[in-house]
Amino acid sequence: MDQISRKVNQWIDSGKDPRSAHWQGGLEAMLDLFSPHVEPGKLTPVGPLEEADIHVFKLALAAVDLSPNLIAAFLPPSIAGAVIPPESAKELLRIDEKEPSYKIIVARPGKELRIVCAEISDKATKPGADIFEAGALLGTYDFPSQEVCLSELTKLIQAHAWEKGTWSQETYERYTFNWFERSMDLSRGDLLVEQSHSFFHSPTLIKSNRVDALFHLIHGILAKRFNDPKDPLGLAAASIKTTTDHTLCSKKLEELAGQAVLQFLNHIRQLELMKFEELSNAENEQFKKETSRTILKVVDALT
Repeated sequence: MDQISRKVNQWIDSGKDPRSAHWQGGLEAMLDLFSPHVEPGKLTPVGPLEEADIHVFKLALAAVDLSPNLIAAFLPPSIAGAVIPPESAKELLRIDEKEPSYKIIVARPGKELRIVCAEISDKATKPGADIFEAGALLGTYDFPSQEVCLSELTKLIQAHAWEKGTWSQETYERYTFNWFERSMDLSRGDLLVEQSHSFFHSPTLIKSNRVDALFHLIHGILAKRFNDPKDPLGLAAASIKTTTDHTLCSKKLEELAGQAVLQFLNHIRQLELMKFEELSNAENEQFKKETSRTILKVVDALT
């Protein structure tokens, strides 16, 4: 008997409803399969997306704000259609089996895993979410439409799954990086963000000011992307580093880093994430220095 089956039996033996216990066990088994491919704090598709699926994923990506250690999987119809409650738990069935199902599963790690399972398909008879912990159904939320379901989902996740209390600096950083990457991916400046948890919006979280926080954000994202061999920036840097002429190589890396920093600054300006015209004279001088310093820091890390 595997670990999840033992847990389900323990929950039932302790008096939990067998229907919710088995359903949570099934969701945990799915998460065990997906977790190695999901980055905590990010909503991640766990299967190939068809063209119609991409639209729904972008809606979900824009709507769902996650604390940094939550596991969150987006299930397209090819996978979500097979993730259904036990026959005995028809009340948990939210969509007809013939319709395309889109599910989001969010899990908060801990002594007892808390799971939010949401059906967000516009074809669902009952769009909404169910919350489980230790084999028990803690709550059920039904919404009249996909639009309302998505608009309420972050509130639901924050109430039932978000990490409470004071976070570490590293956790605040990851939350801010994740928000900014979503903003870049969707080209939107109006995404939900808890400003009290974002060092970009609240620089005191990292004992900083808004200009330093801006470039700390840019450097952190660029460092990650340049070190990712699958990212276009990582690929470009790897190609440049094959140049045998050291001087030429450094020059090309500096040009690449400069273009990347300016691209990020333009993104921030276009989406009005920061109003540069409101910077003081002293902040403008600091801005110029940090632009050059950030480019050099990126290049130094690459050479």
